[in-house]
Amino acid sequence: MTASSVSSPPEPPVVDDEFDEGDGGGWWSNSPGWAKGVLAAGVVLILLLAGGLAGAVIGQRTAPTYGPAAGSIDVGFLQDMSVHHRQAIQMAVWERSNTTDPALRQLAFDIESSQTQQLGMMQGWLQLWAQPTESAPGNYMGWMGMPVPSMPGMASEADLQRFRAATGSQLDVAFLQLMLRHHRGGLSMMQAAAAGASVPAVQALSSSMVASQTAEATTMTQLLAQRGAAPLPM
Repeated sequence: MTASSVSSPPEPPVVDDEFDEGDGGGWWSNSPGWAKGVLAAGVVLILLLAGGLAGAVIGQRTAPTYGPAAGSIDVGFLQDMSVHHRQAIQMAVWERSNTTDPALRQLAFDIESSQTQQLGMMQGWLQLWAQPTESAPGNYMGWMGMPVPSMPGMASEADLQRFRAATGSQLDVAFLQLMLRHHRGGLSMMQAAAAGASVPAVQALSSSMVASQTAEATTMTQLLAQRGAAPLPM
């Protein structure tokens, strides 16, 4: 066999450096600077657009897009009745903590518990609807078309001072008189909300207030009569 009859091994294929990703740099390294800048700017723009879209979606999910408007029966009632309830709770806490009469202590506890729960519901709805949690001072009951500086049945500061200074049976009578007037004073607001609120939950709450506070008012009237005392005038 001669040397010329032996075939030579095939030569390796030529590698195109344009697509080489090894140490030679490849297409990215060999690309002009302006092309790299355009690509980088495009990536940044895509990320910004994606972030903006995500933010818009989250904003739509979290922004308040429902609920009755300011000045409506629902919002006005919840704002005013929150103020009304807070004073009743304060009086009930004082009576419960200072009376020696088991019947009065139980009554005060019941009023404190029920109105604290109702207050929490009312404040929660107002916050959910992004509404102020109270009416502006001195502008109550505007939602009923009759804005007044003070709601009916509210005890004055002088009333509260006399109540806190009383002891024994005088304390109990003062509590019954002030709370009875307080219940009767708020009745018109509860009835207006029960009849005109647009949110079923607000209607249900105000209706339950009418029922429970009417029953409590009857009990307090009887307790006053047993102690030889009369209700306060409105």
